[in-house]
Amino acid sequence: MTGKEKLRLEVADVTADARDVMLVELRAGGGVALPPFEPGAHLEIELPNGLIRHYSLTNDPRERDRYVVGVGRAARSRGGSVYIHQMLRRGMPLTVSVRNNFRLAPEPQRFLFIAGGIGITPIMAMIRWCEANGRQWRLAYAVRSAQRAAFLETLRGFGERAHCHFDDEAGGVLDVGRWLASVQPGEHVYCCGPQPLMAAVKSGAAHLDAAQVHFEYFAAPADAAPPAAAEGSFQVTLGKSGQTFTVGPDQSVLETLEAHGISVPFSCREGMCGTCETGVCAGEIEHRDYVLTEDQRQAGKSMMVCVSRARSPVLVLDL
Repeated sequence: MTGKEKLRLEVADVTADARDVMLVELRAGGGVALPPFEPGAHLEIELPNGLIRHYSLTNDPRERDRYVVGVGRAARSRGGSVYIHQMLRRGMPLTVSVRNNFRLAPEPQRFLFIAGGIGITPIMAMIRWCEANGRQWRLAYAVRSAQRAAFLETLRGFGERAHCHFDDEAGGVLDVGRWLASVQPGEHVYCCGPQPLMAAVKSGAAHLDAAQVHFEYFAAPADAAPPAAAEGSFQVTLGKSGQTFTVGPDQSVLETLEAHGISVPFSCREGMCGTCETGVCAGEIEHRDYVLTEDQRQAGKSMMVCVSRARSPVLVLDL
């Protein structure tokens, strides 16, 4: 999971799809086929302004000639979405890599998708996969108004399977409890959107098997427990150079590495995106991210150095 193939692609098109939503199409030079991706995947994009940002792939996973991502202009943008909306142009080169922290399980025959705002972007690729593979699906898509609804015309083409809820027309927010109460045995739920929606789905899905409910967060959940107080310092050793550094109680591993001139790619600093995932050669990890699966945590082969810490006195990193 830590290995990422970087691709040098070109912006083939930039279009407005809804209010404050842009679709960006990327292609390889000379029409070269792109590596395949699975529904739920996103692109890690190195922007020309030096930022690294993550945007979900929205197009049909069977397409090998292009990647299409949807970018919502964030009200409190830290420079990524504003740059794309204002500066990105056709012909610009971008370095990207494909990651997937929100994989669609291929075994279920039925899916309920719940999306809010720009959270519809990974769901679109999932819907297209379901259509291609004969899976049953239904969608509840909540957005403030029709003007802000991405992919609206495409979704309307699916008829009653795609329910679009507009807060301004309905006079209130989507009743996710009604949707979750109708989940059938074996039906999997995938949710992506703003925190209030995610929290409502998490609460409303409490009666379901946790293995059939899946989330992709834009930020740490509002109900997430605060980080446990660090009991003390620990050591990190770089496996390739043998250098050893002390991580203090109020420092992250990433901050410690940066303080000693060790460069590790990062983006969110919240354990959300997976950019800073680093291999671990030895030691016990205290995982605090929202990316790794439980199996990956148990394997102890990598960690998000922006948030995760050590349970053992020393961690040996694959650096």
